[in-house]
Amino acid sequence: MPGRWPAVGAGCGGWAGSDKLVETLAGAAESGGRRTVVDLSAVTFADSAALHALLHGQRKHDRAGATLMLAGPLSARVRRLFEVTGTLRAFRFATDLDAAITE
Repeated sequence: MPGRWPAVGAGCGGWAGSDKLVETLAGAAESGGRRTVVDLSAVTFADSAALHALLHGQRKHDRAGATLMLAGPLSARVRRLFEVTGTLRAFRFATDLDAAITE
């Protein structure tokens, strides 16, 4: 069964706890699981700190031979962050949480 780690931060208040997300994703990568799912469906805003945390988590998962899956649906603002920064291809995305878990 894949590890399931919800995103830290949601709502129009923006991203909260990117340091916590870095720690959580590192722990998930080191746990020996095959997959970690980050549920971004409730996140309406993310900035460079959030992106950095996700990229750091992706690198940790790559090194551990595990998959980091980002689950949507993504808000327009969050999707735009990945598009503008050219990082869409750095991650695996699923349309929703169910798809991320079963894919």
